[in-house]
Amino acid sequence: MDTTGTKASLEDLQRIVGEEHAWEAASEDAVDGIHPSFVAEPSSIDEASELMKLADSEGLSVAPRGSGTKMLLGNPPSRLDLVVSTARVNEVIEHVPGDQIIRVQAGLKLETLQEQLAGSEQILGIDPPEKGATIGGTIATNSSGPRRLRYGTIRDLIIGITVVLADGTVAKAGGKVVKNVAGYDLSKLFTGSLGTIGLIATANFRLHPRPELGRTVAVELSDTKEAGEATQAVMHSQIVSSALELHWNEDTRLLTLLIEGIPPAVEAQAETASFLFKPFGETRTLRDEEIRYLGPLTPPDVSEAKEEVALKIGAPPTELAGVLDSVLGACERSGVTPSIIGHAANGITMVGLSGGGEEAQVRVIEELRGEIWVRRGGSLVVQKAPLSIKKRVDVWGPAGDYLGLIRRVKGKFDPRGVLNPGRFLGGI
Repeated sequence: MDTTGTKASLEDLQRIVGEEHAWEAASEDAVDGIHPSFVAEPSSIDEASELMKLADSEGLSVAPRGSGTKMLLGNPPSRLDLVVSTARVNEVIEHVPGDQIIRVQAGLKLETLQEQLAGSEQILGIDPPEKGATIGGTIATNSSGPRRLRYGTIRDLIIGITVVLADGTVAKAGGKVVKNVAGYDLSKLFTGSLGTIGLIATANFRLHPRPELGRTVAVELSDTKEAGEATQAVMHSQIVSSALELHWNEDTRLLTLLIEGIPPAVEAQAETASFLFKPFGETRTLRDEEIRYLGPLTPPDVSEAKEEVALKIGAPPTELAGVLDSVLGACERSGVTPSIIGHAANGITMVGLSGGGEEAQVRVIEELRGEIWVRRGGSLVVQKAPLSIKKRVDVWGPAGDYLGLIRRVKGKFDPRGVLNPGRFLGGI
């Protein structure tokens, strides 16, 4: 690996994190074809701070990385010298079951955290699709899953954070209580920032009791109009839903409703849901094996999905039928095959595109972006695509007045553009 463009040496990094925990980067460390010079794994906030101080003083560009499940997101970086991995900071720091709060290190995998919480009959109410996702990566991308309908996103659950800024400064905000509003809300600011304003070190969350029972009621749909009407029927009912998921592809047209809680309430609401769904098609309660096959609680992992392109559409839930019509129409006109799954009640629709070739897929993206923005009042983000497509379309799309705010935040926290340059909105 050619490291002549960087001032810092491998020995400089190894003096901070140890000889075994810094190395010259390999091909698998590249981000969208941009190859870094080094990878370093700090074991503490102090080591992460020293790494960022070195990067700042030597002009190194830095990409934070957890388990790598989110590295496909964003534009290609404009430059990249150093990957800072959180693999060695992966512990639960404090868990107070009686207060339903927990403090963890950023490199802890979410599935590991949920396993540890099971012993206390508690959960962190997020279920993003990426296997092996870390806490830090989930915060940085504001990744969420089906249960956001009941528990909200990670932005709603995080109550405190510790971050290492671009110049090595360690900053803390929030605390160990749910109602804590002193100072800047760094927790919310860093959620969804894609590692462009600081390295997430630790986070505090509020927890929820683990549900005793779950039932998934499904209805077979015949057209997009029924999908929209069935979704609105659930949203205007008294059913307390954990997730409302749409599955739409060549073989399946299904809306699934997850109900969780204590057994008597779950059974009663499942019966109500079956009655509510009857006008829209054949209704049934799914068996465990059907749930595993459909994966209603695990939308496509964009890093592993067979589709060549993955899109995330956000629009008002009332526009669900219109969004489906737009997607299906654009794909049919360009000869592209769509696979659709979405959080119907939250207005989030994920679309996988396959076949048709690059030109056709670009046409679909451009047509849908105009349709969703102008006609549906929403947005479209390209979550996964070959580099050749990323060079032709802006993966984020128009940001409107929000871009000015993002630029000011970036300028305040990372004035030299050290962290993930070029990857976020507007190429910041």
